[in-house]
Amino acid sequence: MTERDQPPAPEPLVVPAEGVPDVVDTADALAGTVRAFADGRGPVAVDAERASGFRYGQRAYLVQLRREGAGTALIDPIPLGDLSALSEALDGTEWVLHAASQDLPCLAEIGMRPARLFDTELAGRMLGLARVGLGPIVEAELGLSLAKEHSAADWSTRPLTESFLRYAALDVEVLVELRDVLEAKLDSAGKLEWARQEFETVRLAPPPAPRGETWRKGARGVRDQRGLAVVRELWETREQVAERADIAPGRILSVDAIAAAGRTKPRTLAQLSGMREFKHRAAARRLRTWSEAVTRALDLPDADLPPKRPPHDPDSIPAPRSWRDREPEAAARLEIVKAVVRHHAVDLNLPQENLLTPDFQRRLAWSPPHPADEQHIGDFLADLGARPWQVEQVAGRLAAGFADPDSVPSLDQVGSDAVT
Repeated sequence: MTERDQPPAPEPLVVPAEGVPDVVDTADALAGTVRAFADGRGPVAVDAERASGFRYGQRAYLVQLRREGAGTALIDPIPLGDLSALSEALDGTEWVLHAASQDLPCLAEIGMRPARLFDTELAGRMLGLARVGLGPIVEAELGLSLAKEHSAADWSTRPLTESFLRYAALDVEVLVELRDVLEAKLDSAGKLEWARQEFETVRLAPPPAPRGETWRKGARGVRDQRGLAVVRELWETREQVAERADIAPGRILSVDAIAAAGRTKPRTLAQLSGMREFKHRAAARRLRTWSEAVTRALDLPDADLPPKRPPHDPDSIPAPRSWRDREPEAAARLEIVKAVVRHHAVDLNLPQENLLTPDFQRRLAWSPPHPADEQHIGDFLADLGARPWQVEQVAGRLAAGFADPDSVPSLDQVGSDAVT
């Protein structure tokens, strides 16, 4: 490509069109914002900033909104708490978010729930765009560049600086404009109804359920039950301390330190303090707390020790890597499912996981309905949670693949990215 053929450089988006608004952090200011946004027009762009990696949990520390006729609002939910009045004022209005599944839980905690949703990241995936982060997608579709220097910052800091507030305002500055461009492209590609079904699924998704025995993530290299008890006790103690202090658990005690204690099982405070992983300032500050947790685990009766393996989940299925030897027929079906889905995803210019999730693919291969015809496969996938458009696109093709495996192209013919 010659210099003349180079695409024009994106225009930096550095200042909001109407300047950086004052932060809304009083009841009177919130009431004025509610009135302004109720009187606004069209969709409303919404974003939220958290303090992941700094604070305990995933609460919102700033909420940004922009709507035609209302401008941009930056709302501090910490002193205000409940923002349900704003949500009620926007009832029936389409909310435009980028990667909505990340922000909807923390927005719901403060009473903000959309009645309709457009997710620009998900729209980009449905269009088969190579890069769907907000910065890249704004650059590709609008020719503008967004700075992302505060994307992983500590948004619990108060007061927020001018640069933080400018960054936050710019995140919603062109979100509705981006939405309009992507909607037109989805419509042109015949995917708009598909996208709407996806948006609604995200909007209605329940909060993530707590995962059982998360402490096992700290058991790297720990093989015996007593060591696992140490890991469990340290993990649970760390959670309690982190919640009380409102600090991200990893900033209090690292997973490496928990695993090391599980492997070595230090009996005394001196032994624990001598471990390299506990010399970090944050870990050393609470050394006695960690030592007491280890002692409690070491003193547990054998009957109270955790099992070496997690309890069996009746809804789980074995990892596919074990199928070839133990369940060769299921392994063969999985090859068919992966090839069919991947091949059709290529035809549709979709990521294969958006056409049918890897989990649904595995479950269908592991325990297909009988008979495995289009109707029964469609019902099976719908029961799992597949959307109508997905069922329409894959059920017949999967039934044909099961009926005539030789007609299915090999995985090598349709790409090398395996579903695992």
